[in-house]
Amino acid sequence: MSKRISGFQSDRLLEVLAVRRLSQVQLAAMIGVSPSTISKWRSGAQTPEPETLERLASVVNVKGEWFTRPVLEATTAPLFRSNASAHQSAREMLQARMSWAQEISAALQEYVDFPALSFPTRSFTEPDQILAEDIEAVAQECRDVWGLGSGPVQDVVLALENAGAIVVREETGVAQIEGLSAWSKVLGRPFILLAADKANGFRSRFDAAHELGHLVLHRLIPKASDRLRHNEMEKQAHRFAGAFLLPAESFSAEVRLPVTLDNLLLLKQRWGISVGAIVMRLEALGMITEGDKVSLFKRRSARWGVKSEPGDAGWAPEQPRLLRRTIELLLTEGVMTVNGVARHFGLSERDVEALTGLPENYLQGGGEVLQLPVRRVASSAASDQPFNTSTVLAFDQFRRRK
Repeated sequence: MSKRISGFQSDRLLEVLAVRRLSQVQLAAMIGVSPSTISKWRSGAQTPEPETLERLASVVNVKGEWFTRPVLEATTAPLFRSNASAHQSAREMLQARMSWAQEISAALQEYVDFPALSFPTRSFTEPDQILAEDIEAVAQECRDVWGLGSGPVQDVVLALENAGAIVVREETGVAQIEGLSAWSKVLGRPFILLAADKANGFRSRFDAAHELGHLVLHRLIPKASDRLRHNEMEKQAHRFAGAFLLPAESFSAEVRLPVTLDNLLLLKQRWGISVGAIVMRLEALGMITEGDKVSLFKRRSARWGVKSEPGDAGWAPEQPRLLRRTIELLLTEGVMTVNGVARHFGLSERDVEALTGLPENYLQGGGEVLQLPVRRVASSAASDQPFNTSTVLAFDQFRRRK
């Protein structure tokens, strides 16, 4: 009888089933074992034999030894935007993808210093503790602490990364979920996953600001279990996104009354936020009535339809830089080799590329696991200097620690 694998992590099997969106029956058929065998692996009652493990790894496209790596502590439970319509398997897949991003980030942080965390803190434990003025205040605090001024935010994703967040943007295949966010206890910093399925830069910026709202406002609030509580937290994150992207005083000074769709299109291009979101912000600021809002949305739908607006293609979606540039830096410094990067993480080349923002096929090729020497690299963005979204994450300016 063949010797079974020692140290097989059943949680790894759960992750890969979620990410690949496979059932136990499907996986069993693909690797030539019974569904009951998969159940035993999942429960920890049995582990695969070496030959079976290699078939399993090949089928799900990870490295065989990845199944023996200890799993990091999970992030906090994310609050999904479309909690009701998104299928449970889709939510599990995205949470597992975020776990993989956390593992990649933890591995990279062994070699580099990410920007220091600079997120405002609030102690809300229930949604009904959060008032509209609280949301406006914390949105303004983010701008103040990050040195963003009172005008349009040039790059929301860059500002988030500069403040210590890990941002991932990839195609998810789940149209109902635009993004999710959670706090990593392991790294002590937040993670944001943005969907790249819809290439709309205006919506993506709002999604990023929406997730920022959850991270700041709802960090200490347990995951919503009922519809009303969930919807209230979503409304609060929406209000935060509007307040962060369109600060009350400076934005309202640029609004021409009476409000017209043509004028809103000009504001859209200047502030980087959709006409629909601007209309919602105008109502929140009391600059238009509920009736005005309804009328503007009806006119918007009649002129342009529900799903798109003029100029949508003119603002490219913002791309995360932190993980990609970290890997590029380590490659440039000779700490890693291109064909050893994916094997170091235990994942496929395609998964690493998608989660770190590297170009497709960038990591293609074989390679052995590298025993990498630890080289600490510190970022100038992590210094005490004010944040500046035009110079954040300038990895070519990183300096070696002596």
